[in-house]
Amino acid sequence: MTNQSKRIVLGVQYDGANWCGWQTQPDGRTVQDRLEAALKSFTQQDVDTICAGRTDTGVHALEQIIHFDTPLDRDLSSWVRGVNTFLPPSIAVRWAKEVLTDNGTDTGTDFHARFSATARQYQYLLYNYPVRSPMLAARAGWVFRPLALERMQEAAAHLLGEHDFSAFRAAQCQAKSPVKTMSLLTIEQRGDMFLFTLKANAFLHHMVRNILGSLIAVGIGNQPPDWIKTVLEGRDRTFAAPTFMPDGLYLAKIDYDPKWELPQAPLVNPLWPL
Repeated sequence: MTNQSKRIVLGVQYDGANWCGWQTQPDGRTVQDRLEAALKSFTQQDVDTICAGRTDTGVHALEQIIHFDTPLDRDLSSWVRGVNTFLPPSIAVRWAKEVLTDNGTDTGTDFHARFSATARQYQYLLYNYPVRSPMLAARAGWVFRPLALERMQEAAAHLLGEHDFSAFRAAQCQAKSPVKTMSLLTIEQRGDMFLFTLKANAFLHHMVRNILGSLIAVGIGNQPPDWIKTVLEGRDRTFAAPTFMPDGLYLAKIDYDPKWELPQAPLVNPLWPL
């Protein structure tokens, strides 16, 4: 970053159903590829973006946080309206913020979408009904067997706190350590819909979907609630349930130090019944 560069932070929302995840790929069918193409169209310059957390194929984001450096001087509202002009309906920039930097001295005190994050929050929206709903296709997971809310809540309590989450870690996960701190895991039910909310300092690859699969195994009665504790302590991926579908998974919120004054919106899932 040069002395003249500005660091711009964007809050981005997207429906991931038709995208091959966040991270750039040769075929260009990712959210990052499409967003960087829109930024290039708007700025007439190549723009490299950094995100708070990568999402997989089919996974959505209520608020993904990205940053990039640019020498251009634009109103914050222009970054929103201008970039959105070049984006498809499934991706939208919701807000923009310029953050102060140390003039490119790389002291470690600059804002960074990934490394400045203190916690990440995911939500999983699940439809529980004998027949699938085409209205919720790709936007909510589906289980046709009845789920017991209290059984799943009892099982979820075993996952709170600092643990080695190897039992819920994908084989291709590149994280340096499987030890993470889960500070929140709630399960709510409204009619036929369930909402799972998970918050941790960081997540392993497929960790949320692997946890969902095991909680659902408890919810439908295939396993007792204490089974989750046994799986967690076993630290063996083969002990847990299969990875659940990505359809209802949302990157919901990224936490940062208030000093950055990011204009983040309250966490609201538009598909969750009021």
